[in-house]
Amino acid sequence: MIYVTTADIAGKEIAESLGIVRGSTVRARNIGRDVFAGLKNLVGGEISEYTQLLAQAREQAIQRMLDDAKRVGADAIVNVRFNTSQVMQGAAEMLAYGTAVKLK
Repeated sequence: MIYVTTADIAGKEIAESLGIVRGSTVRARNIGRDVFAGLKNLVGGEISEYTQLLAQAREQAIQRMLDDAKRVGADAIVNVRFNTSQVMQGAAEMLAYGTAVKLK
C-alpha cells in the first residue's frame, strides 16, 4: 500500500476519501536501557537504545495504520503524520495517522 506525507500521490488520482486511519503503540523504557542511556548521557552522543526503541515503535504504528487502512478498503494513505505523547512516567505513545483514500 502506498502511504505518503503529501496531500497527493504523483501520477495517481484520488477518487474518494475514506476518512482518518491510525495506528498506535505505547512503549515503556526498561531498566537495562535506562542504565546504558544514563551512562551515555554523561559522555554525550546519541542514545542508540532509545533511537532503536522509537524506530520500533514507529514501524509498529505504521503497520497498525496500514492494517486500519486495509480494513476500510483503502488503496493508499495521504497526509501521513506522527505524534508522540507521554501517557505516564517512562511510557509514551507513538501514533501514526493519515487519510485513507481510494485511487482511480
